[in-house]
Amino acid sequence: MRDLARLPKAHLHLHFTGSLSVDSLRDLAQARGVRVPASLLDGDPLRVPATQRGWFRFQRLYDAARACVRSEADMRRIVDEAAAADAAEGSVRLELQVDPTSYAPFVGGITPAVEIVLDAAKAASAAHGIEVAIVVAASRIRHPLDARTLARLAARYAGEGPGEVVGFGLSNDERSGRTDAFRAAFRIARDAGLAAVPHGGELLGPDHVSVVLDELRPDRIGHGVRASEDPAVLDAVVAGGVALEVCPASNVGLGVYPEVAAVPLRALVDAGATVALGADDPLLFGSRLVDQYEAARTVHGFDDAALADLARSSIRASRASATSKAAMLAAVDAWLAPPRPQPFAGAGREGL
Repeated sequence: MRDLARLPKAHLHLHFTGSLSVDSLRDLAQARGVRVPASLLDGDPLRVPATQRGWFRFQRLYDAARACVRSEADMRRIVDEAAAADAAEGSVRLELQVDPTSYAPFVGGITPAVEIVLDAAKAASAAHGIEVAIVVAASRIRHPLDARTLARLAARYAGEGPGEVVGFGLSNDERSGRTDAFRAAFRIARDAGLAAVPHGGELLGPDHVSVVLDELRPDRIGHGVRASEDPAVLDAVVAGGVALEVCPASNVGLGVYPEVAAVPLRALVDAGATVALGADDPLLFGSRLVDQYEAARTVHGFDDAALADLARSSIRASRASATSKAAMLAAVDAWLAPPRPQPFAGAGREGL
Protein backbone atom coordinates (compact mmCIF):
# COMPACT_ATOMS: atom_id res chain seq x y z
CA MET A 1 0.00 0.00 0.00
CA ARG A 2 1.18 3.50 -0.80
CA ASP A 3 2.29 5.82 1.98
CA LEU A 4 -0.62 8.12 2.87
CA ALA A 5 1.76 10.66 4.37
CA ARG A 6 3.12 11.16 0.86
CA LEU A 7 -0.30 11.58 -0.76
CA PRO A 8 -0.69 15.27 -1.73
CA LYS A 9 -3.86 16.61 -0.18
CA ALA A 10 -5.56 19.83 0.91
CA HIS A 11 -6.64 20.35 4.50
CA LEU A 12 -9.73 22.54 4.60
CA HIS A 13 -11.12 22.03 8.10
CA LEU A 14 -8.66 22.81 10.87
CA HIS A 15 -9.29 25.22 13.73
CA PHE A 16 -6.60 27.55 15.03
CA THR A 17 -6.23 26.65 18.73
CA GLY A 18 -7.51 23.14 18.08
CA SER A 19 -4.50 22.49 15.85
CA LEU A 20 -2.10 22.71 18.80
CA SER A 21 -0.09 19.70 19.83
CA VAL A 22 -0.31 18.56 23.45
CA ASP A 23 3.36 19.43 23.99
CA SER A 24 2.88 22.97 22.71
CA LEU A 25 -0.19 23.49 24.85
CA ARG A 26 1.75 22.31 27.88
CA ASP A 27 4.56 24.76 27.05
CA LEU A 28 2.15 27.68 26.62
CA ALA A 29 0.29 26.86 29.83
CA GLN A 30 3.51 26.68 31.82
CA ALA A 31 4.83 29.91 30.31
CA ARG A 32 1.60 31.73 31.18
CA GLY A 33 1.07 30.12 34.56
CA VAL A 34 -2.30 28.79 33.40
CA ARG A 35 -3.74 25.59 34.80
CA VAL A 36 -5.47 23.53 32.12
CA PRO A 37 -7.65 20.45 32.63
CA ALA A 38 -5.62 17.25 32.81
CA SER A 39 -7.78 15.76 30.05
CA LEU A 40 -6.23 18.24 27.61
CA LEU A 41 -2.76 16.96 28.36
CA ASP A 42 -3.27 13.21 28.61
CA GLY A 43 -3.44 12.66 24.85
CA ASP A 44 -6.65 10.65 25.06
CA PRO A 45 -9.29 11.51 22.43
CA LEU A 46 -12.30 13.41 23.72
CA ARG A 47 -15.55 11.42 23.75
CA VAL A 48 -18.76 13.21 24.74
CA PRO A 49 -22.44 12.63 23.99
CA ALA A 50 -24.09 14.63 21.21
CA THR A 51 -26.03 16.74 23.71
CA GLN A 52 -25.86 20.29 25.03
CA ARG A 53 -23.98 18.95 28.03
CA GLY A 54 -21.50 17.15 25.79
CA TRP A 55 -20.92 20.27 23.73
CA PHE A 56 -20.44 22.31 26.91
CA ARG A 57 -17.64 19.98 27.97
CA PHE A 58 -16.00 20.23 24.55
CA GLN A 59 -16.29 24.02 24.54
CA ARG A 60 -14.95 24.31 28.09
CA LEU A 61 -11.84 22.38 27.10
CA TYR A 62 -11.36 24.39 23.92
CA ASP A 63 -11.73 27.64 25.86
CA ALA A 64 -9.18 26.43 28.40
CA ALA A 65 -6.67 25.82 25.63
CA ARG A 66 -7.45 29.14 23.99
CA ALA A 67 -6.82 30.94 27.30
CA CYS A 68 -3.15 29.95 26.97
CA VAL A 69 -2.74 31.90 23.72
CA ARG A 70 -1.90 35.42 24.84
CA SER A 71 0.63 36.99 22.53
CA GLU A 72 1.71 37.50 18.96
CA ALA A 73 4.48 34.95 19.48
CA ASP A 74 1.94 32.38 20.64
CA MET A 75 -0.20 32.97 17.56
CA ARG A 76 2.76 32.68 15.23
CA ARG A 77 3.81 29.47 16.93
CA ILE A 78 0.39 27.94 16.30
CA VAL A 79 0.41 28.77 12.59
CA ASP A 80 3.96 27.50 12.11
CA GLU A 81 3.28 24.29 14.00
CA ALA A 82 0.09 23.62 12.06
CA ALA A 83 1.89 24.13 8.75
CA ALA A 84 4.82 21.92 9.77
CA ALA A 85 2.54 19.11 10.96
CA ASP A 86 0.45 19.24 7.80
CA ALA A 87 3.48 19.34 5.51
CA ALA A 88 4.85 16.24 7.25
CA GLU A 89 1.59 14.47 6.41
CA GLY A 90 1.64 15.34 2.73
CA SER A 91 -0.62 18.38 2.80
CA VAL A 92 0.09 20.82 0.00
CA ARG A 93 -2.61 23.30 0.98
CA LEU A 94 -3.91 24.29 4.43
CA GLU A 95 -6.84 26.65 4.92
CA LEU A 96 -6.66 27.35 8.64
CA GLN A 97 -9.78 28.69 10.35
CA VAL A 98 -9.53 31.40 13.00
CA ASP A 99 -11.89 33.66 14.93
CA PRO A 100 -9.68 36.69 15.62
CA THR A 101 -11.92 38.09 18.35
CA SER A 102 -10.61 35.46 20.75
CA TYR A 103 -7.02 36.73 20.49
CA ALA A 104 -7.66 40.42 19.81
CA PRO A 105 -7.38 41.58 23.47
CA PHE A 106 -3.74 40.46 23.60
CA VAL A 107 -2.52 42.02 20.34
CA GLY A 108 -4.41 45.30 20.07
CA GLY A 109 -7.62 44.38 18.27
CA ILE A 110 -9.14 42.15 15.63
CA THR A 111 -7.29 43.81 12.75
CA PRO A 112 -3.82 43.20 14.22
CA ALA A 113 -4.91 39.66 15.11
CA VAL A 114 -5.81 38.93 11.49
CA GLU A 115 -2.64 40.57 10.18
CA ILE A 116 -0.47 38.54 12.54
CA VAL A 117 -2.06 35.29 11.41
CA LEU A 118 -1.76 36.23 7.74
CA ASP A 119 1.88 37.19 8.09
CA ALA A 120 2.59 33.99 10.00
CA ALA A 121 0.80 31.99 7.29
CA LYS A 122 2.98 33.54 4.60
CA ALA A 123 6.15 32.80 6.59
CA ALA A 124 5.06 29.23 7.35
CA SER A 125 4.28 28.62 3.68
CA ALA A 126 7.81 29.55 2.73
CA ALA A 127 9.37 27.63 5.60
CA HIS A 128 7.51 24.35 5.11
CA GLY A 129 6.73 24.19 1.40
CA ILE A 130 2.96 24.25 1.85
CA GLU A 131 0.38 26.87 0.90
CA VAL A 132 -1.22 28.23 4.08
CA ALA A 133 -4.26 30.46 3.66
CA ILE A 134 -6.79 31.65 6.23
CA VAL A 135 -10.53 31.34 6.80
CA VAL A 136 -11.90 34.03 9.11
CA ALA A 137 -14.79 32.62 11.14
CA ALA A 138 -17.58 34.21 13.11
CA SER A 139 -19.27 32.52 16.06
CA ARG A 140 -22.93 31.60 16.33
CA ILE A 141 -22.97 32.56 19.99
CA ARG A 142 -22.08 36.18 19.25
CA HIS A 143 -24.33 38.84 17.75
CA PRO A 144 -24.78 38.68 13.96
CA LEU A 145 -23.50 42.28 13.76
CA ASP A 146 -20.15 40.96 15.01
CA ALA A 147 -20.19 38.55 12.09
CA ARG A 148 -20.70 41.43 9.66
CA THR A 149 -17.72 43.23 11.16
CA LEU A 150 -15.57 40.15 10.70
CA ALA A 151 -16.82 39.65 7.15
CA ARG A 152 -15.83 43.20 6.23
CA LEU A 153 -12.44 42.69 7.84
CA ALA A 154 -11.94 39.40 5.99
CA ALA A 155 -12.89 41.08 2.73
CA ARG A 156 -10.02 43.58 3.12
CA TYR A 157 -7.50 40.75 2.89
CA ALA A 158 -9.24 38.57 0.31
CA GLY A 159 -7.07 36.58 -2.08
CA GLU A 160 -6.20 33.02 -2.98
CA GLY A 161 -2.54 32.69 -2.22
CA PRO A 162 -0.53 31.93 0.93
CA GLY A 163 -1.00 34.50 3.66
CA GLU A 164 -4.36 35.71 2.34
CA VAL A 165 -7.97 35.28 3.48
CA VAL A 166 -9.78 32.80 1.25
CA GLY A 167 -13.00 32.14 3.12
CA PHE A 168 -15.53 33.18 5.72
CA GLY A 169 -16.91 30.65 8.19
CA LEU A 170 -19.46 30.27 10.97
CA SER A 171 -18.53 28.01 13.85
CA ASN A 172 -19.62 26.95 17.34
CA ASP A 173 -22.70 24.93 18.32
CA GLU A 174 -25.00 24.91 15.31
CA ARG A 175 -27.96 24.56 17.66
CA SER A 176 -27.31 28.13 18.84
CA GLY A 177 -28.56 31.25 17.11
CA ARG A 178 -30.56 31.61 13.92
CA THR A 179 -28.78 30.71 10.74
CA ASP A 180 -30.68 33.29 8.70
CA ALA A 181 -29.41 36.04 11.02
CA PHE A 182 -25.97 35.57 9.46
CA ARG A 183 -27.16 35.93 5.88
CA ALA A 184 -25.92 39.52 5.54
CA ALA A 185 -22.43 38.64 6.78
CA PHE A 186 -22.10 35.90 4.20
CA ARG A 187 -23.33 38.23 1.47
CA ILE A 188 -20.49 40.62 2.34
CA ALA A 189 -17.99 37.77 2.17
CA ARG A 190 -19.26 36.40 -1.14
CA ASP A 191 -19.26 39.86 -2.72
CA ALA A 192 -15.56 40.06 -1.85
CA GLY A 193 -14.89 36.76 -3.59
CA LEU A 194 -14.45 34.75 -0.39
CA ALA A 195 -15.63 31.17 -0.09
CA ALA A 196 -18.65 30.71 2.18
CA VAL A 197 -17.74 27.85 4.54
CA PRO A 198 -20.20 27.63 7.48
CA HIS A 199 -20.53 24.68 9.82
CA GLY A 200 -23.71 22.64 9.60
CA GLY A 201 -25.17 19.17 9.45
CA GLU A 202 -23.25 17.58 12.30
CA LEU A 203 -25.09 18.21 15.57
CA LEU A 204 -28.26 18.97 13.64
CA GLY A 205 -29.64 16.83 10.86
CA PRO A 206 -30.43 17.23 7.17
CA ASP A 207 -33.08 19.89 7.78
CA HIS A 208 -30.37 22.23 8.98
CA VAL A 209 -28.23 21.42 5.96
CA SER A 210 -31.16 22.66 3.86
CA VAL A 211 -31.34 25.85 5.92
CA VAL A 212 -27.61 26.45 5.47
CA LEU A 213 -27.92 25.90 1.72
CA ASP A 214 -30.84 28.30 1.42
CA GLU A 215 -29.71 31.04 3.76
CA LEU A 216 -25.92 31.14 3.46
CA ARG A 217 -25.32 29.78 -0.07
CA PRO A 218 -22.16 27.91 0.94
CA ASP A 219 -19.32 26.80 -1.28
CA ARG A 220 -18.38 24.24 1.37
CA ILE A 221 -20.08 23.05 4.54
CA GLY A 222 -18.08 22.24 7.63
CA HIS A 223 -19.10 18.64 8.33
CA GLY A 224 -22.45 18.25 6.53
CA VAL A 225 -22.35 14.49 7.11
CA ARG A 226 -25.98 14.25 8.15
CA ALA A 227 -27.10 15.26 4.69
CA SER A 228 -26.76 11.52 4.11
CA GLU A 229 -29.92 10.99 6.16
CA ASP A 230 -32.16 12.58 3.51
CA PRO A 231 -31.60 11.67 -0.16
CA ALA A 232 -33.25 14.89 -1.35
CA VAL A 233 -30.94 17.04 0.77
CA LEU A 234 -27.89 15.09 -0.33
CA ASP A 235 -28.99 15.47 -3.95
CA ALA A 236 -29.22 19.25 -3.39
CA VAL A 237 -25.69 19.29 -1.96
CA VAL A 238 -24.34 17.35 -4.93
CA ALA A 239 -26.30 19.33 -7.54
CA GLY A 240 -25.10 22.59 -6.02
CA GLY A 241 -21.47 21.53 -6.13
CA VAL A 242 -21.16 22.15 -2.39
CA ALA A 243 -18.18 20.39 -0.88
CA LEU A 244 -18.42 18.69 2.50
CA GLU A 245 -15.54 18.99 4.96
CA VAL A 246 -15.90 15.61 6.63
CA CYS A 247 -14.07 15.11 9.93
CA PRO A 248 -14.62 11.50 11.07
CA ALA A 249 -12.66 11.73 14.33
CA SER A 250 -14.61 14.73 15.57
CA ASN A 251 -17.93 13.16 14.53
CA VAL A 252 -17.11 10.28 16.88
CA GLY A 253 -15.61 12.53 19.56
CA LEU A 254 -18.76 14.65 19.71
CA GLY A 255 -21.01 11.61 19.88
CA VAL A 256 -22.66 12.05 16.49
CA TYR A 257 -21.64 8.50 15.55
CA PRO A 258 -20.59 5.70 17.90
CA GLU A 259 -17.53 4.73 15.86
CA VAL A 260 -15.67 5.72 12.72
CA ALA A 261 -17.28 2.85 10.80
CA ALA A 262 -20.66 4.56 11.27
CA VAL A 263 -19.55 7.83 9.66
CA PRO A 264 -21.30 7.82 6.23
CA LEU A 265 -18.17 8.57 4.23
CA ARG A 266 -18.81 5.87 1.65
CA ALA A 267 -22.46 6.91 1.22
CA LEU A 268 -21.48 10.54 0.61
CA VAL A 269 -18.83 9.63 -1.95
CA ASP A 270 -21.07 7.11 -3.72
CA ALA A 271 -23.76 9.79 -4.02
CA GLY A 272 -21.31 12.01 -5.87
CA ALA A 273 -20.58 14.49 -3.09
CA THR A 274 -17.30 16.38 -3.12
CA VAL A 275 -15.63 15.36 0.14
CA ALA A 276 -12.59 16.93 1.77
CA LEU A 277 -11.37 15.07 4.83
CA GLY A 278 -10.36 17.23 7.80
CA ALA A 279 -9.01 16.81 11.33
CA ASP A 280 -11.06 19.64 12.92
CA ASP A 281 -9.37 19.88 16.35
CA PRO A 282 -6.50 17.38 16.72
CA LEU A 283 -5.74 18.67 20.22
CA LEU A 284 -9.07 17.37 21.49
CA PHE A 285 -9.85 14.50 19.14
CA GLY A 286 -6.40 12.95 19.14
CA SER A 287 -5.84 12.47 15.41
CA ARG A 288 -4.50 14.54 12.55
CA LEU A 289 -5.27 14.61 8.85
CA VAL A 290 -3.44 11.50 7.71
CA ASP A 291 -5.34 9.52 10.36
CA GLN A 292 -8.60 10.40 8.59
CA TYR A 293 -7.22 9.00 5.34
CA GLU A 294 -5.98 5.93 7.18
CA ALA A 295 -9.51 5.40 8.55
CA ALA A 296 -10.92 5.73 5.04
CA ARG A 297 -8.52 2.98 3.96
CA THR A 298 -8.76 0.55 6.87
CA VAL A 299 -12.30 1.12 8.12
CA HIS A 300 -14.22 2.16 5.02
CA GLY A 301 -12.28 0.06 2.52
CA PHE A 302 -11.08 2.81 0.19
CA ASP A 303 -8.32 1.55 -2.09
CA ASP A 304 -5.47 3.74 -3.25
CA ALA A 305 -7.37 4.97 -6.32
CA ALA A 306 -10.32 6.01 -4.15
CA LEU A 307 -8.01 7.68 -1.64
CA ALA A 308 -6.40 9.60 -4.49
CA ASP A 309 -9.88 10.71 -5.54
CA LEU A 310 -10.50 12.00 -2.01
CA ALA A 311 -7.27 13.95 -2.18
CA ARG A 312 -8.24 15.37 -5.57
CA SER A 313 -11.62 16.42 -4.19
CA SER A 314 -9.95 18.27 -1.34
CA ILE A 315 -7.66 20.11 -3.74
CA ARG A 316 -10.47 21.04 -6.11
CA ALA A 317 -12.60 22.29 -3.19
CA SER A 318 -9.78 24.51 -1.94
CA ARG A 319 -9.34 28.14 -2.92
CA ALA A 320 -5.88 27.58 -4.37
CA SER A 321 -5.13 29.21 -7.72
CA ALA A 322 -5.74 27.28 -10.92
CA THR A 323 -1.98 26.99 -11.43
CA SER A 324 -1.45 25.61 -7.93
CA LYS A 325 -4.33 23.17 -8.28
CA ALA A 326 -2.93 21.82 -11.53
CA ALA A 327 0.44 21.16 -9.89
CA MET A 328 -1.17 19.59 -6.84
CA LEU A 329 -3.38 17.31 -8.94
CA ALA A 330 -0.39 16.24 -11.01
CA ALA A 331 1.38 15.31 -7.78
CA VAL A 332 -1.60 13.13 -6.80
CA ASP A 333 -1.37 11.39 -10.18
CA ALA A 334 2.32 10.78 -9.55
CA TRP A 335 1.57 9.26 -6.14
CA LEU A 336 -0.93 6.87 -7.71
CA ALA A 337 1.15 5.96 -10.75
CA PRO A 338 2.70 2.49 -10.66
CA PRO A 339 6.39 2.49 -9.79
CA ARG A 340 8.73 2.50 -12.72
CA PRO A 341 10.50 -0.82 -13.28
CA GLN A 342 14.13 -0.68 -12.31
CA PRO A 343 16.64 -1.54 -15.03
CA PHE A 344 18.00 -5.06 -14.66
CA ALA A 345 21.58 -4.93 -13.48
CA GLY A 346 22.32 -8.43 -14.75
CA ALA A 347 25.60 -10.24 -14.63
CA GLY A 348 28.70 -8.54 -15.99
CA ARG A 349 30.60 -9.80 -18.99
CA GLU A 350 32.86 -11.79 -16.76
CA GLY A 351 29.85 -13.72 -15.50
CA LEU A 352 28.83 -14.95 -18.93
